[in-house]
Amino acid sequence: MKIWGLHIGFLIVFVCYSCSNESATSYSPTPSPLDIPTLFEDNILAPVIPIDNPQSAEGIALGKKLFFDPILSANNTQACADCHAPENAFTDPDRFSDGIDGSLGTRNSMPLFNLAWNYDEKFFWDGNTFSLEHQAFVPVTDPIEMKSTWTDVEQKLQQHTEYPNLFEKAFGTSNIDSTLVTKAIAQFERTLISSNSKFDNYLLGNIQLTPEELNGFNVFMDETKGDCFHCHGSDKNPLWTDNMFHNNGLDETFTDLGLGKVTGDPADNGKFKSPSLRNLAFTAPYMHDGRFSTLEDVINHYSEGLKPSSTIDPLMKKVAQGGVGLSEEDKADLKAFLLTLSDEAFVNNPEFSNN
Repeated sequence: MKIWGLHIGFLIVFVCYSCSNESATSYSPTPSPLDIPTLFEDNILAPVIPIDNPQSAEGIALGKKLFFDPILSANNTQACADCHAPENAFTDPDRFSDGIDGSLGTRNSMPLFNLAWNYDEKFFWDGNTFSLEHQAFVPVTDPIEMKSTWTDVEQKLQQHTEYPNLFEKAFGTSNIDSTLVTKAIAQFERTLISSNSKFDNYLLGNIQLTPEELNGFNVFMDETKGDCFHCHGSDKNPLWTDNMFHNNGLDETFTDLGLGKVTGDPADNGKFKSPSLRNLAFTAPYMHDGRFSTLEDVINHYSEGLKPSSTIDPLMKKVAQGGVGLSEEDKADLKAFLLTLSDEAFVNNPEFSNN
């Protein structure tokens, strides 16, 4: 009897191991590491990929489907892509994005690209969320945006004809929760890499710039002229942003405290994240509140429109003179250079569209 019982015990262990092993082997998502552009490899650190959310083909495909699906909103009418349109470099051409009931916010949607190289992992204009995964939590429950609850979203996805199977393929479980939803969206968003602008190809030796574009680049880099590179990078920084927070002289007093509201430090009032200068041809209007509709407006602001305040960034060295005082020729050439940072291939990439 003891021997028979021992055999039964071994049999139970074997069956349990076999079932467990079968379950483990059935979950095998396809690794899909980011395709790192040459200029990024040569000039900046590796991208930020969380250990608990590696890139996979199944996760990316799921994240893309969720990004374009209005099921995440309370009334199934608004998707992430409605405020982050591919043809606008994943931002909104309207000054203020509207929510599902037409309510308007007070900021312009930030564009989405090269997010895996946001090394401080602070997102939104005021840095109020940490990590790309966490960022994806916010719009779903925001009372001005999708106005839903995660409980409701999870139930809708769980009852959907396709999503449980897609989550099983991506994460090894058909039990859907908000953590897995945001992980999938973050995987898709990390694939949004922009690296094929005219200036990129110039740096790679593939093409030449016009004399006006070259002069515009020199104005951008010259501390006595444009002095733009401190906040927005250079030919050695393909992100074209420092991903930090600055008060760039937009206002003397603040109705939107920006970073100051997040940190509670008055010294941070009026500071907002430096946006990338890539894809400016597609991302108007400009600034955190979309107050400038054209690049000419932006250049004029830095040239003669700076306003002093208690938290003005020290990099705004000529605020007392109203700005850097560019000539009309330098303004035109600076605009010409800035437009060379736009990436037609990125905004027309079928892998990023809802096809």
